[in-house]
Amino acid sequence: AESGCNQFVVQARKAWLSGMSPKENRELPELRYDWVYRIKQQQPEWTILLNGGVSSAAEVKAHLQFVDGVMLGRAAYHNPWILVECQQLLDGKWESPDRAEIVCRMQQYCREQTALGVAVKHISRHMLGLFQGLPGARRWRRWISENAHVNDSDYQLLGDAFEHFLAVHPQQNAA
Repeated sequence: AESGCNQFVVQARKAWLSGMSPKENRELPELRYDWVYRIKQQQPEWTILLNGGVSSAAEVKAHLQFVDGVMLGRAAYHNPWILVECQQLLDGKWESPDRAEIVCRMQQYCREQTALGVAVKHISRHMLGLFQGLPGARRWRRWISENAHVNDSDYQLLGDAFEHFLAVHPQQNAA
């Protein structure tokens, strides 16, 4: 702050640099959100963003009562739909695209990127969690995982995976 910085992302857990694996360090020691809240109380002119362990839109909303922002890391990677849930919870007027539209848009993006020489597997791996928590999510992930490396220029991979997903769970239709 003395150098002019007024925006801080604060991890709510101490990181042990030795003696623990990275996985263990994500669970121990316990999260201390109260520490982050206290920083904001003591320095209200600073922009404080909380980081660590937040895994739902409801948690984001709860933390925003005490801090200026919340960083989603693993939660957003494993379940990208959480970003839609957060946006809808924070701004009820916002209408998101459905999952089918997202698949369609990403398929077009894959087409553009493969024309530039980017392998589809480098894009599709970030889409694995799109259906997290829905029936058929495992089939979606499995189709992509088993087929992404087969033809690195197959921009239709996501569309094929979605058709495979819908063949077993047509009632989902991108909910």
